[in-house]
Amino acid sequence: MISQEDIFQISSKKEFEKITLKVFRHQYDTNLVYQQFCNFLKKDKTNVKSLTEIPFLPIQFFKSHSVLSSSEAIQQTFTSSGTTGMQTSKHLVTDVSWYEMSYRLGFSEFYGNIEDYCVLALLPSYLEREGSSLIYMVEDLIQSSNHSASGFYLNNYDELISKLIELDNLGQNVILIGVTYALLDLIEKQKFQLKNTIIMETGGMKGKRKEMIREELHSILCNGFGVSKIHSEYGMTELLSQAYSLGDGIFECPPWMQILIRDTEDALTYVSEGKTGGINVIDLANINSCSFIATQDLGKKYPNHSFEVLGRFDNSDIRGCNLMVI
Repeated sequence: MISQEDIFQISSKKEFEKITLKVFRHQYDTNLVYQQFCNFLKKDKTNVKSLTEIPFLPIQFFKSHSVLSSSEAIQQTFTSSGTTGMQTSKHLVTDVSWYEMSYRLGFSEFYGNIEDYCVLALLPSYLEREGSSLIYMVEDLIQSSNHSASGFYLNNYDELISKLIELDNLGQNVILIGVTYALLDLIEKQKFQLKNTIIMETGGMKGKRKEMIREELHSILCNGFGVSKIHSEYGMTELLSQAYSLGDGIFECPPWMQILIRDTEDALTYVSEGKTGGINVIDLANINSCSFIATQDLGKKYPNHSFEVLGRFDNSDIRGCNLMVI
């Protein structure tokens, strides 16, 4: 049995690899969809000896199959956003405490104690639908902050502008988590000079504006909010962990999550650091679904395990949680 302590207390590369192979064997035994996929590639528990030999399930399987490594009852179903008629992903979660532990510890890893912040959320397109894992996380962060001003904003931009200016002037540490198009809408109404506020964009224009490359977007947001860096969160419906960027679009993972970059021409081989390829994610918090996901995002990995997201494969549908499409 693999416990939460086993995964969330990983402290070395060797330990990560050992637990990851253990998770692979567990999911091969308990997840029929994943087992059939592995068998198709002629991979099983006997011939997978390292991380790079583990098969990564294409993320599209979350649209067409129930991806489960547990026989327990479903506690929560997270769904991706999508335009009308588009098939959406479903992440069936049998034990939501894994998600809660992952995002709480992940936030703490990068930002420290949540009680040091007032958390403001500008996530209109997520609030307007059911089943968003991002809303679930942010709602918990808002409550955990124990700050009376923490909360969600829908279209009440004037109220948010007043609150941001007031809190910043008081010297209160603030995190404003926003969907990209809404942050752009906000700075078109008001230009800021914020000294105590972190702006964190979650990506995606939701069809509201034209997509733009990260450098251009972050330059506009830095100018509009009066900050030197824009932070970003890299997560998706199919994962229970997030990577964070503290600026310049360079992301880092918590210790139980890792990125591999696959060759765009041959999905079973990997490219070297600094080369562009498809992003594969190991998310050990996905113990009850699948921890090995081949995303439709393109990226590069750097020597210190950090990575960059460069866009998406051209033939993939534009999902709600994508970062920037180039």
